[in-house]
Amino acid sequence: MLTDAFVQRAAWPAVVRLAAGFPVVALTGPRQSGKTTLARQVFAHKPYCTLEDAETRNLALADPRAFLAQFPQGAVLDEIQRAPELLSYLQSAVDQRGRMGDFVITGSQQFGLLDSISQSLAGRVGLVQLLPLSLAEISHAPNAPAADLNTLMFTGGYPALYDARRGTAEQSLLPSDWHRAYIATYIERDVRQVLGVRDLAAFERFVLMCAARSGQLLNIQTLAADCGISANAARQWLSVLEASYVIRLLQPWHENFGKRLVKMPKLYFYDTGLLCHLLRVESPSALATHAMRGAIFETWVLTETLKHRFNQGLEADVYFWRDNHGVEVDLLYPHQGLLHPVEIKSGTTFAIDWLRGCDMFKRYASERSAPGVVMYGGESSFQLLSSQVMSWQGFKDASAEPR
Repeated sequence: MLTDAFVQRAAWPAVVRLAAGFPVVALTGPRQSGKTTLARQVFAHKPYCTLEDAETRNLALADPRAFLAQFPQGAVLDEIQRAPELLSYLQSAVDQRGRMGDFVITGSQQFGLLDSISQSLAGRVGLVQLLPLSLAEISHAPNAPAADLNTLMFTGGYPALYDARRGTAEQSLLPSDWHRAYIATYIERDVRQVLGVRDLAAFERFVLMCAARSGQLLNIQTLAADCGISANAARQWLSVLEASYVIRLLQPWHENFGKRLVKMPKLYFYDTGLLCHLLRVESPSALATHAMRGAIFETWVLTETLKHRFNQGLEADVYFWRDNHGVEVDLLYPHQGLLHPVEIKSGTTFAIDWLRGCDMFKRYASERSAPGVVMYGGESSFQLLSSQVMSWQGFKDASAEPR
């Protein structure tokens, strides 16, 4: 097992780049994804202050100008969502000082952090969304453990699960123990705080139902009916889970190329380890034969793609494409004027019919389409006619993207 502090996060260059161009750099993402560690590593020369501490938060809110004035060279302000009122005073401070990379703020989004930032610091903040560890980060870290695909998907990417300080290999923290605590401590506590959910059993059932739908089209009416809640409640709960980086609603590509397209999004979880825990997958060997392994692998590929893009300080800008006859491309994203179709297959042996979705999309999109890519669970990558067949191990390259 490796230690979080010694993992070179792929987002480091983007954070440095944004600090050179904006007075404020904001790191947001799910709880426990390593935001504080990264901020303190990159900006080790700046004072550190956490607003999670009640005394510090009270001082900041009682006299915001005096609080910020004690940091003439800027600071790392952690858990900024605990004192969003501070952001407007932060705007005044950085405007007066006119210095790039002055303050670094971190926080979790479920409390409306991004809305507060966009209102108070518009044009003054560079944003990086930090997700849990990517395969490239895990693989390139010192003393990185060799792990097969099933173990990686089962464990997930939260840094705490790769922290050697938690004990020897025989005593290391079990993923199921950590994910159980994460759900109870962060998801249930934080989301219930935002939503005011009183029926905890209904909310737990809702999260489990979402897990069972990862990688599928989302029908909100059906989901609500299965959970015994209203469609409006389901929409509200989904929006907060998405803002909390628990789930991702992948939107369909809007251009129809003369075909009728589905308009429903697809639901995914941001972390496959958390997903496996919710699905009651008990071990990597159990995952190997699990009925949802294909959906879990599809979820894993999507999250690796998002990590790659977010670590560069980019927007997600990824979609899927599906027509009313069920012809589908799992991932689709624009790049350099072309649309790049990606098919995702969990199997380890390539089959020629895996190219069907990309071939059909290329037929409809014509010159708008780039050559297709098949991302699969095998070990070898190769070129086949005009398509690229890419092994899951391609994500070990920090610059890799299914292109």
